[in-house]
Amino acid sequence: MEERARLYPNECVKRVVAFIPEGHMHARLIIELCDQKIILHEAAVAGIVRAYAMVALHPTRRAVELKAQRLSKRERKLGYAEWQLVETNRPEKEVLAEAMEVWGSAELVESHS
Repeated sequence: MEERARLYPNECVKRVVAFIPEGHMHARLIIELCDQKIILHEAAVAGIVRAYAMVALHPTRRAVELKAQRLSKRERKLGYAEWQLVETNRPEKEVLAEAMEVWGSAELVESHS
């Protein structure tokens, strides 16, 4: 059975911190929510931003799906992560229908602040 998605309203996002750890070259992002903290690597954040921009800034596009894919050294740019979020070929209508189903059944997280 697939775990139910959790829907975080704006008031549940307590803080966001972008930083580059000592001795590293790539950024990390801490997202502090009302019930947990998550840390994402730069490649994941870049994929999220790219997907968001592809939908939010496009006049008609309603959905896009990026999926984790392991890229060989010859497939990726120098300095890029081995694992990347890459656009799939799924039809937009199919991706949107699935997203609407997940959203519709999501558990609303309540902030206790």
